[in-house]
Amino acid sequence: MWSEFKKFAFKGNIIDMAVGVVVGGAFGTIVTSLVNDIVMPIFGKLTAGMDFKSLKIVLSEATETKPEAAIMYGNFIQNIVSFLIIALSMFFIINGFAKAAAKAKALAGKEEEKVEEAPAPPAPTEVELLSEIRDLLKKEEA
Repeated sequence: MWSEFKKFAFKGNIIDMAVGVVVGGAFGTIVTSLVNDIVMPIFGKLTAGMDFKSLKIVLSEATETKPEAAIMYGNFIQNIVSFLIIALSMFFIINGFAKAAAKAKALAGKEEEKVEEAPAPPAPTEVELLSEIRDLLKKEEA
């Protein structure tokens, strides 16, 4: 069982996935900062200083014994903006890698074509072919 686990845990694709998760977590932190510190203040400025985090619909006011019950739709808007930024960033990254891979494949294909393309010998003309046939016929007659 231990050997099967080691075989599974140290496969290349598992390690790649782990690296992806760690990098994705770091990327999420960067995007969260981008949304909270740059994008949302700009939206707040465009909407006359409105703070999106404070937007809410109060269902019941807070009392001494229970906290306020509210729908925090401002946070929801902020999370949607965060998601859109992440999705757009991933689109650009994946699209860029796909284009780079296509260019690399095209360049590799062109190099292979150049190597494979040897100049073909020129095809004999009709006069040359007829001359060869005539010479062969003369040899047979002799």
